[in-house]
Amino acid sequence: MLQEFKEFALKGNVVDLAIGVIIGAAFGKIVTSLVEDVIMPIVSALTPGGLDFSNVYFMLRGTAPAGASLADARKVGVPFAIGSFITVVIGFLIIAFVLFLAVKLINTLRRQQPPKESAKPEAPADVKLLTEIRDLLAARQ
Repeated sequence: MLQEFKEFALKGNVVDLAIGVIIGAAFGKIVTSLVEDVIMPIVSALTPGGLDFSNVYFMLRGTAPAGASLADARKVGVPFAIGSFITVVIGFLIIAFVLFLAVKLINTLRRQQPPKESAKPEAPADVKLLTEIRDLLAARQ
């Protein structure tokens, strides 16, 4: 059983998958930073009053003081953090769009490659001889 597990774990597909997961996690961090540190501040600057999406919420239970941060609101009650949700949705859309472009590029490259010619294996000598005999008999008639 240990040998089977070793063969499974060392297969190329498993290693490729592990590398993909690690790169995906790193890409997720890059996108999170892009959304939180680049896109959302621009959106905040373009909205009247400089809306900070990380602190957009309304209270479901309890009362938070006016202008309290989301962290402070969580201490005194149950906030509905719609701003955090919007930020996560924007991050998801960016990741989904980048993956769409990557898959589209891969599919385009696959279509452009000429198909590999499958070389027919050469027929054995007896089959060649029988084919020649058949062709000669057909030519006589």
